[in-house]
Amino acid sequence: MRSPDEMLELVLTFAKNDERIRAVGLNGSRTNPNVPKDIFQDFDIVYLVTDIKSFIEDREWIDVFGERIIMQTPEDMSMFPKTLGERFSYLLLFTDGNRLDLTLIPTEEADKYCKEDKLTIILLDKDNRLPEVAPPTDQDYWVQRPTAQYFADCCNEFWWVSTYVAKGLWRIEILYAQEYLNTILRPMLIQMLEWKVGIEHDYSVSIGKSGKYLEKYLSIKEWQELLSTFANGSYEDVWSGLFSMVNLFRSTAEYVANRLEFYYPSTEYEKVTTYLEHIKNLPPTAPEIY
Repeated sequence: MRSPDEMLELVLTFAKNDERIRAVGLNGSRTNPNVPKDIFQDFDIVYLVTDIKSFIEDREWIDVFGERIIMQTPEDMSMFPKTLGERFSYLLLFTDGNRLDLTLIPTEEADKYCKEDKLTIILLDKDNRLPEVAPPTDQDYWVQRPTAQYFADCCNEFWWVSTYVAKGLWRIEILYAQEYLNTILRPMLIQMLEWKVGIEHDYSVSIGKSGKYLEKYLSIKEWQELLSTFANGSYEDVWSGLFSMVNLFRSTAEYVANRLEFYYPSTEYEKVTTYLEHIKNLPPTAPEIY
């Protein structure tokens, strides 16, 4: 596997030898001093270029970075919305295990690029025209203190949608139930846990994408409770995961409300929990599946 220094040298050598490339930037986890280094970290590289069209029409130049396992160009794909405007990205996974996410940005957007992400390092500026970039920090990704309204909305969304999960389980619609459990309830729970971590660390830490650093900040008990919310393919296990989630959300929301002096809808929690237990105890529509 090529080392990080070898990969960066390859990226910079190509840029230095191509007049269309005027500057090179590095973003992402490799610029973040708080992220542990490992072999799976991407190289999030930006080329600021004068003729982006030529890099898209003739793609043989990509081969200089090595033999690929697979490549993705999201801006070419009909299943993804086009969000980069005039920019274009090549996502590359190589046979040696390295991954390079290479984004082409027109030089006209240079100033905008330098200001849009605090996790930015300028590796090359041929024309010495880029604005000064401050040392990288993950401050933009730190947990933010919620407003009382946002907290209330999170609680309401969690309790409201929990009834959908129960309904799906009673109807023997496990895919429906799992969908709401994992795509709506779980993000609300992670959000509440994130606020708890923020309170305990003065809103100066990040829990990472998808809450991947949560284990670092939760107690062993809380972490095990969170893991118990992940259900397998049985109906009983999904019910168990739902009630584990309900209990962890309640205790965490109460903590957040007490510390931030927010109103916590305890009556709503009690009524919804009673309703969920009632639905669970109803005879299922197809008992032989349980």
